Amino acid sequence: MRASGTFTVADFTPAPVPGPQIDTAVPVGVSTMEKRFDGEVTGRSTTLFTAAFDQSTEVGTYVAMESFDGALHGRAGRFNFAHAATTLGDGGRADEFFVIVPGSGTGELAGITGGGGIAVEADGTHRIRFDYELGR
Repeated sequence: MRASGTFTVADFTPAPVPGPQIDTAVPVGVSTMEKRFDGEVTGRSTTLFTAAFDQSTEVGTYVAMESFDGALHGRAGRFNFAHAATTLGDGGRADEFFVIVPGSGTGELAGITGGGGIAVEADGTHRIRFDYELGR
């Protein structure tokens, strides 16, 4: 099944990078986020977000782990998903990765597995899709 929707970032809070750091040409940052979802995907998520990103060129790579609380196609529950991508500075993305964490589903989303994707449109609209199956 495929569930699609849009999302907004309700909160983005930078956090200190733990442990000793190694300075590189592109600094590493850590943040927490909260997102709100609408469409066939409804609800919210909390996110641990880390990135090496150059603000001036908008080139970098991020890795995120999210905990989702909401519904897909009206089926309510919670699960984790992870995603990563490289931003290319021209609005493009490369090397995308997206996976629903096996065994993390609860409620009507128990047994959920699959993947998905994120796209950012030219006008800034953020879209998400889950390509998923539900266990028995």
